[in-house]
Amino acid sequence: MKNLGQMMKQAQQMQAKMAEMQAQLEQVEMSGAAGGGLVKVTIGGKGELKKIAIDKSLVDPNEVEVLEDLIVAAFNDAKGRLETHLQEEMAKLTGGLKLPGGLKLPF
Repeated sequence: MKNLGQMMKQAQQMQAKMAEMQAQLEQVEMSGAAGGGLVKVTIGGKGELKKIAIDKSLVDPNEVEVLEDLIVAAFNDAKGRLETHLQEEMAKLTGGLKLPGGLKLPF
């Protein structure tokens, strides 16, 4: 029974750490860029778009498709950086414990 009590205590500690990590995610921002930095996108810790910066040299009505592609690429760059950051933070939290396939935390 002592082992069960210890496991419950560890589960509660991990739950508290998860809640803390989720609160910290509210403050995280990651930026991504495309086109050699001509398009920059900033997203929040939960993947929400916060800001887009576009170099004026890209604003050409005849080249809208290029601009659209660069915005998507910059967003995907930022999203990839955010996912890497989340994986690193989760590894710290779980002590390197591998989660079962398909299980994503904290979402």
